[in-house]
Amino acid sequence: MSLSAMSKPILYSYWRSSCSWRVRIALNLKEIPYDIKPISLIKSGGEQHCNEYREVNPMEQVPALQIDGHTLVESLAIMHYLEETRPQRPLLPQDVLKRAKVREICEVIASGVQPLQNLIVLIHVGEEKKKEWAQHWITRGFRAIEKLLSTSAGKFCVGDEITLADCCLVPQVFNARRFHVDLRPYPIILRIDRELEGHPAFRAAHPSNQPDCPPEAAK
Repeated sequence: MSLSAMSKPILYSYWRSSCSWRVRIALNLKEIPYDIKPISLIKSGGEQHCNEYREVNPMEQVPALQIDGHTLVESLAIMHYLEETRPQRPLLPQDVLKRAKVREICEVIASGVQPLQNLIVLIHVGEEKKKEWAQHWITRGFRAIEKLLSTSAGKFCVGDEITLADCCLVPQVFNARRFHVDLRPYPIILRIDRELEGHPAFRAAHPSNQPDCPPEAAK
């Protein structure tokens, strides 16, 4: 194995990025040591837009993960790679239907909710309307997720084992609170979030525990 393949993975991350956060949780759950290279989405107009980082991720977004001598972008693709190359401490169930349910919840969040309240979209929407916009799309998504969880959830999103769905859900709950979404209509979502908030892997991945978290935002 080459030296590059053996070196510690590097995660290009922004402290408050929910996409980066998902990957941090998955890496922590699988107990994969990694280094973080912070990419500020706001400093100097956004470090993700600089030429150097564009070579890492042509979409000019976080996260990106350098691992096994390769660079991967897009959080779900990264998490599935981790699952397939490091199947110990699995984050997908063995049961085929349950695996589909995990992917279903991940996709609803990663495709149907999070991108619509992403920084690049909110800048386009404008300061005056961004809160109302974010609340609308998060509420729409959470109604669907709560319904899906009503048939899939055990202790966690799908059954009683932590999966990739939980890695996606917790950061999105944080975003919902950030935009002051009323979460009372979503008791299953809230229960799962409470169940996971003290878990060491989730706690270590929290924005307030990241090296680039501003002091005023740290807990």
